[in-house]
Amino acid sequence: MKQIRNFCIIAHIDHGKSTLADRLLQTTNTISEREMMDQVLDDMDLEREKGITIKSHAIQINYKHKDENYTLNLIDTPGHVDFSYEVSRALAACEGVLLLVDATQGIQAQTISNLYLAIENDLEIIPVINKIDMDGAMIEEVKDQIIDLIGCKPEEILLASGRTGLGVDAILEAIVERIPPPKGKPDAPLQALIFDSVFNSFRGIIVYYRIVNGVLRKGDKVKFVSTNQEYEADEVGILKLGLAPKQEVKTGDVGYIITGIKNAKEVKVGDTITNAVNPTQEIIKGFQEVKPMVFAGIFPVNTDEFEELRDCMDKLQLNDASLTFELETSQALGFGFRCGFLGLLHMEIIQERLEREFNQTVITTVPNVSFIAYTTKGEKIIVNNPTEMPDPVKIDRIEEPFIKAQIITKPDYIGNIMTLCLGKRGILVNQSYLTQTRVELIFEMPLTEIVFDFYDKLKSQTRGYASFDYSPIGYREADIVKMDILLNNDKVDALSALIHRGRAQEFGRKLCEKLKELLPRQQFQIAIQAAIGAKVVARENISAMRKDVTAKCYGGDISRKRKLLEKQKEGKKRMRQIGNVEVPQEAFLAVLKLDD
Repeated sequence: MKQIRNFCIIAHIDHGKSTLADRLLQTTNTISEREMMDQVLDDMDLEREKGITIKSHAIQINYKHKDENYTLNLIDTPGHVDFSYEVSRALAACEGVLLLVDATQGIQAQTISNLYLAIENDLEIIPVINKIDMDGAMIEEVKDQIIDLIGCKPEEILLASGRTGLGVDAILEAIVERIPPPKGKPDAPLQALIFDSVFNSFRGIIVYYRIVNGVLRKGDKVKFVSTNQEYEADEVGILKLGLAPKQEVKTGDVGYIITGIKNAKEVKVGDTITNAVNPTQEIIKGFQEVKPMVFAGIFPVNTDEFEELRDCMDKLQLNDASLTFELETSQALGFGFRCGFLGLLHMEIIQERLEREFNQTVITTVPNVSFIAYTTKGEKIIVNNPTEMPDPVKIDRIEEPFIKAQIITKPDYIGNIMTLCLGKRGILVNQSYLTQTRVELIFEMPLTEIVFDFYDKLKSQTRGYASFDYSPIGYREADIVKMDILLNNDKVDALSALIHRGRAQEFGRKLCEKLKELLPRQQFQIAIQAAIGAKVVARENISAMRKDVTAKCYGGDISRKRKLLEKQKEGKKRMRQIGNVEVPQEAFLAVLKLDD
């Protein structure tokens, strides 16, 4: 165990985590030149295309230092705020972290929040300044920022370049010398923490774990504590670029187990694996439950494909424990799921993965957040979507989720950010200069305002020079109303939205105008209305397509023409009473792009 080191790499997006991981694997010859490619650990097409890490990836490296052989378990983590849950899981399996900071960009919001996660887990932190070979590298400035943040000595900060491999040897030495070996008792009963799982259509579910105490051998009978199920370990081993089978996995190691489990519900991330014959009495603590931030409905395009979609969601949840979903029905879209996501990027990724990995085309409804409604009788109701909203007469008050937003930017853009955040009902709590060229602004804001387009607007207002991170701070009372969209007096439940009263009228007007462009014209007039309760706040009309019924009349008496027109008028009236308005899929997505 003294020769084992478990560590992960944390940083803001695009600070070079995956590139540095590539160099570590190359320097230690873990991967042959033939297998080497960029972002070698990112095995999803989506990750390569977008150049981001979505899943944490574990791999074992063998390294020789001062004539002793060491085993290093590296976990490469995502950098985007939506995937901080993945990071917290990776940290639970480690004793130390490499904190990576880009020499050209300095410390960003996500660097700070990931650092706090590592400090909470009491991990050894090795600061590394990456991309020192770039033209715009501000090495001394970034050093000062790191010293201010962590309080370390200047000589403890390592300089490296993930692209050229400069400084990688020093990083490997620091990992061996500074990160403590795992603590644990090899002769105690088996105790292992599940930190991830993947679905393999041939072998069932492959579970990744870190052994805290004891040893796991091939053929052992194991028990998953939270589900109380017992299995036989058909295959155990360690994680190289692929899976490397072994006869046993020892204390402190990170490995995998295959037991032939087919049902996704039987594996829970954060669960403890123990030996069925000699079980441990304690379960491993310190795993936080995932808190979804954004909710949206996912529906199959054809209602017959619902069962197939359910299977796909189960398999996807295995690979992404932060996805939560429950059944939902909609009048317009049939059966589907109400899904909870960690953010809008997470929602986009899930939708893409359903399409690519499972060939499922889905309709996604307007994203929203969950509110808490208190009735006049004192009951507390959690409202995840507009249809669950109780009758306004019965509501005493409604509370909406608030977040603490941390924005780090250059002083030139303070005005733009203030305008944007105050326009989104934000409250400025603090403004402090980290350095002369870096300001940290802290706002308290309603999460509803951030869900749609806040991040995109922030990027365009600051030309990409602002980094944004947020954490929930509880619920506060707000004047939230339910806005319905009516087509010829029929409610379309999939287009309903919960919105602050002050913005409802403007939102309703924009939405009606957008729908007028998108809905196809019919033989009868269509009225599009936005209503709060019984009060209509916006209206647009789509005029009817008119057939020229008098075309066959040439000359003759005017009464013949009038008779035909009267007959057409009656027909139109009857048609409007029974006519259905077809709502195309673009209309559901229109709500997301109102400001374009």
